[in-house]
Amino acid sequence: MKLTEMKQLLTEREIQLTKSLGQNFLHDGNQLRRIVAAANLSPPDKVLEVGPGLGPLTGMLLAEVGEVLAIEMDQRLIKVLRERFASRLVPGPDPGLTLVHADALAYLRAEKRDWSAWKLVSNLPYSVGSPILVELATASGPQCLVATLQMEVVQRLAARAGQADYGLLSLLVQLHYQPRTWFKIPASCFFPAPDVDSACIALDRRPEPLLAPEMHGAFVRIVKRAFSQRRKMMLKLLKQDYPADRMETAFEEAGLDPQTRAESVGLEQFVRLVKILHEGKAA
Repeated sequence: MKLTEMKQLLTEREIQLTKSLGQNFLHDGNQLRRIVAAANLSPPDKVLEVGPGLGPLTGMLLAEVGEVLAIEMDQRLIKVLRERFASRLVPGPDPGLTLVHADALAYLRAEKRDWSAWKLVSNLPYSVGSPILVELATASGPQCLVATLQMEVVQRLAARAGQADYGLLSLLVQLHYQPRTWFKIPASCFFPAPDVDSACIALDRRPEPLLAPEMHGAFVRIVKRAFSQRRKMMLKLLKQDYPADRMETAFEEAGLDPQTRAESVGLEQFVRLVKILHEGKAA
């Protein structure tokens, strides 16, 4: 869908885009093709798309895979999508597209399902992009997450210990996913052009989990507490939730300096710390 076609359709339907819904539609064909290529799609794949808008990415996805589930919050756009892809709607003569009219984050939280056979390919609404990725980034999450977001969020998702963008979001997603690649998308590729820089990132689900499921809750609690005050020593913060002697022993076993701050502790070290605390609790 070219920019002129997008503008014409919006004008004909008298659709005024809403900033609060993050309605900045990607129209550049080259960038859309790069996003699709990053997902390494094949006909058997099933794709989850959040925020399809007018459907420029949806059309490309349907050309590559047999099943797309698209979640759109704006009822006006649902109507446009139903008309554009009438022949591909489920049920239909050539099914492939399921449209869901819902708040995507609320839908994903309510629909606790196994997404492991799916891939996420989306230009995510920027206001809820991070929570959506955290919600999906579980052991039963999609095979890969290919998402367009604000540049600063993409940099956090890809960051490693010691980098300025490293933090809670990095760890919550990277526990289950490995960043593979990312690329910048100019603001001129969107309509209307967003006020922030944008980028697309591809993350692949780890082939083997780093932690057993029963330890995931402890991991989340520890990293949230550790980054609750970035400039404070991590050991001091964690003592708020664990006995001091137990945490000091765990730090020693994990090879962590008692004066270290969370921003310098890598994912593997956090995983090691959680395992030590879990084993100590079991003992």
